[in-house]
Amino acid sequence: MPSRTPVDTPIPGFAVESRSILKLAGPIIIAQLAQTAMAFVDTVMAGRVSAADLAGVSLGASIWITIVLAFTGILLAVSPMIAQAYGGKRYQEIGGIMRQGMWLAVALGLIAIALLKFGAPAVLELAKAAPDVAEKATGFMEGVAVGMPAFLLYKVFNAYTASVSRTKPIMVISLLALALNVPANYVLIYGHFGLPAMGGAGCGWASALVNWFSLIALIAYTSRQRFYQQFELWRQFEWPRWSDQKRLLRLGLPIGLTYLAEVSAFTIVALMLARLGATVVASHQITLNFSAQTYMLPFGISSALTVRVGQHVGAGQYRLAAHTCKVGMQLVMLIALATAMLILLGAGHIAAMYTPDKAVQAMAVTLLMFAAAYQIPDAVQVSATGALRGYKVTTLPMVIQVVAFWIVGIFGGYMLGLQGVSFVNNGQPMGAPGFWTALVLSLTVAAAPLLAYLVHIARRFR
Repeated sequence: MPSRTPVDTPIPGFAVESRSILKLAGPIIIAQLAQTAMAFVDTVMAGRVSAADLAGVSLGASIWITIVLAFTGILLAVSPMIAQAYGGKRYQEIGGIMRQGMWLAVALGLIAIALLKFGAPAVLELAKAAPDVAEKATGFMEGVAVGMPAFLLYKVFNAYTASVSRTKPIMVISLLALALNVPANYVLIYGHFGLPAMGGAGCGWASALVNWFSLIALIAYTSRQRFYQQFELWRQFEWPRWSDQKRLLRLGLPIGLTYLAEVSAFTIVALMLARLGATVVASHQITLNFSAQTYMLPFGISSALTVRVGQHVGAGQYRLAAHTCKVGMQLVMLIALATAMLILLGAGHIAAMYTPDKAVQAMAVTLLMFAAAYQIPDAVQVSATGALRGYKVTTLPMVIQVVAFWIVGIFGGYMLGLQGVSFVNNGQPMGAPGFWTALVLSLTVAAAPLLAYLVHIARRFR
């Protein structure tokens, strides 16, 4: 496809384009770090109660995050649609996209409540979790379910403001939510001001409170600021339209399945590890939680690439879109190299931050080495997927990630971790290190074809 970039539009250098990406990504990264810091706070504060509370929050959060990310992925269809409309100056389309996205978020929120309330206990039973751990996990999920509609609606508004290049409101509200999460956890976990001590279950109820606060704050901000008035979001009421819902689902379902493929690999690993005891589960959760913090850096850049590439494509500036992809991938690899070194050099200190239990610390240090190993392939696969999303390309990335995570990650982890493979470790099951070996391989298997496909798409649009 020939370029429609005006001949007098210069292609910026690496430094200039990097600054543009980071200017957009920076507040998203801080917002995402604030959100994952809430999980860090949950983990640390629950871990101070007991190993069972820490393991219960770990398992409950693993089930919750699987549902959340799958449904959030579906709703992310609004991001490239709004970005392309904004880049093409079709502002009148944005309000309609948002109204339909809000209806979809409400529907998914109600489904999520049902899944957490009625489906999660069966999953815990299937995982053969210890009774005390299962009780803590169930209490956590009962609380967090109350905030699901708010969380998903917030994600729609999050995508809305980010896609029109306004990311600072997301950052500010996320930091305020984190500030609220700490005292809410303190009151509900340990029991203060006349409320009972709920232990790990209190984390779930505190999260629900924070989700409703975040939604109300972002709606209030976007409703009152003059910039957003041009999109006429609140100009009229409209019921769900099946034709628009099909457009959202056609683009969003592959994104949701992509997210589900990746997160379910980690979730199912946590569930399969549950039978190995609280120490193994707790060390896995520490590794997973800290690596989630570093993941937010490439994830933020991925979100920025979706928006920036989408805006360039919407404006017909295909050469600029390809250049943004190239610089974004170079930038994210440099960042991933830095985070890998951080984990390698500081693993002992990282584990000690989470728990005073020496046995848990020792196992966590071992698992953190695997987290260091997958920093670069993880950054490549998530950023390439985000850039492809800016082109509204979502189906093949889904296929690649389903194969990588479900076959290599889950099945490979089961074989290495619980069954044993004849030519590895003398045929003996490797336990948690076996699962993490498979996760590293799965991320590598996903990264290579996704990067190659992004190069192909960027060249085709030029």
